[in-house]
Amino acid sequence: MRFVIITGMSGAGKSLVIRQMEDLGFFCIDNMPPLLMPKFFELIDKGEARTDKVALVVDIRGGELFNHLGKALRDIKRQGFLIEILFLEATDDALIKRFKETRRSHPLSKTATILKGISQERRILEEIKHSASFVIDTTGLSPKKLQEEIKMIFGEKNGNERLALTILSFGFKYGIPRDSDLVFDVRFIPNPFYIDEMRNLSGKDKKVEDFVLGAAETKEFTKKVEELLDYLIPFYKREGKTQLIIAIGCTGGRHRSVAIAENICKGLKKNRSGITVEHRDIENDNRGVYS
Repeated sequence: MRFVIITGMSGAGKSLVIRQMEDLGFFCIDNMPPLLMPKFFELIDKGEARTDKVALVVDIRGGELFNHLGKALRDIKRQGFLIEILFLEATDDALIKRFKETRRSHPLSKTATILKGISQERRILEEIKHSASFVIDTTGLSPKKLQEEIKMIFGEKNGNERLALTILSFGFKYGIPRDSDLVFDVRFIPNPFYIDEMRNLSGKDKKVEDFVLGAAETKEFTKKVEELLDYLIPFYKREGKTQLIIAIGCTGGRHRSVAIAENICKGLKKNRSGITVEHRDIENDNRGVYS
């Protein structure tokens, strides 16, 4: 059986994910009290109407009951069940924008600002995030892209063949992504930031893309990275890894890392599916940042 616990930040996309999980054939329950989970898993496992795929959404909406999640997970594991935890997150700005657009209030901001509610929720969820099997940052993901990632991770495939691959650009100025598996530093590549006509563009603009990818060292670097990944990916699959995050970093995460991440993604897609590209810091203010 496959048991999936879906949790994460309010406004990060859990409702969309649970609908996608239903489409993938999972038996789904939204906002289940954690203390009921061990008994529920037992009933599902022993009941006449068995299902081999179950997904439960558990989050901060449960109020004080959510505090029992850690104990519930320990009890479930003692019962012998294997659990996968999917954690959804997004930046503060993205979450605030979503709450504003939907005119919803944050579960923890009834008497405070949305930002204070988000900050409090991050502190509460920090431990469960560290123990998650999968972490998806939905900041720059469209609903369609998020659905594709869920399908790649939880769709019907043959055992070891399931591997969701994400190429993630970032800026070292803002810290290395904590959930990355492989990190590549491209700050040795010629920097378009120093060219006035490209400073305010990004690596997704053709002028910057041509400048970055045209450098001899970039061509050699991307070739070697693709060769390395072609070598490593079969071993990751053999070990049962289902998600691989490859982080490409420059100083500000706006020019070089973006162009190179896009290029590597295109190269890898020639021989395999299920690859997405994300740009964590592309929208950060680049004034004074040596990108």
